[in-house]
Amino acid sequence: MSAHGDVDMGHTVAGWTGTALALIGCTGAGAAVCAAWMPGVWLGLGLVAAAAVVTWVLHLAGWGKTGGPRPRTEWDWRTRDAGARTGHAHCLGCRAGRRAAATAPGPVRGAGPALGPQPVESAGQQFEAAPIGRA
Repeated sequence: MSAHGDVDMGHTVAGWTGTALALIGCTGAGAAVCAAWMPGVWLGLGLVAAAAVVTWVLHLAGWGKTGGPRPRTEWDWRTRDAGARTGHAHCLGCRAGRRAAATAPGPVRGAGPALGPQPVESAGQQFEAAPIGRA
């Protein structure tokens, strides 16, 4: 049992690697500010941005985790996520990295009926809504 109780804290290879790189980048940028060395500030901030990209790539490769708690058998930080190959259903990173694979066949999000006057129901009455931009 940890100090936080019996919970899954989400420690993964992607999380640890990204955190370590971001910490090194922030430390380097801070030291460069103290030394008044502007290229060092940009190098440190570049490493922080690289940490985000590395974490995302490792997550897509299966070294991250899906949102929410995992089964206790998968709590070890070296456990690879088998569901990452197809993408996690509600994961923004998976949708961005696997746009074609994560999209299941079906209705397209945002696709609705054709534009134009649409019937609108309000308080039991039905009437035509005026198209936007016309009076």
